Amino acid sequence: MSRQNLRLKRKTRSKYKIRGTDSRPRLSVFRSNKHICGQLIDDENSKTLVQVSDMKFKNKGTKTDLAFIVGENIASEAKTKKITKIVFDRSGYKYHGRVRALAEGARKGGLLF
Repeated sequence: MSRQNLRLKRKTRSKYKIRGTDSRPRLSVFRSNKHICGQLIDDENSKTLVQVSDMKFKNKGTKTDLAFIVGENIASEAKTKKITKIVFDRSGYKYHGRVRALAEGARKGGLLF
């Protein structure tokens, strides 16, 4: 199996356990080779509450540094919508590198998960 198929298997396995609500939305992470983005999703109402990508932070350091900045910005935008608690959905990606940096940035920004 390819890496992509293995990731999708991990994603579908965790999809049944992780649900976002209005009071505790799901922080979903998407990572490509060049970019990373995160969004807070309310699964009950099928709405995206907050979306932040590293595309608006051009040339601010390494990809890991950008992921940390994205996490901090997600937290700051979530605070404006009075969201403090979330559920972290890594979308089948391993918890290291850029995914971990995004989570740590969100934690530093004040989100609890």
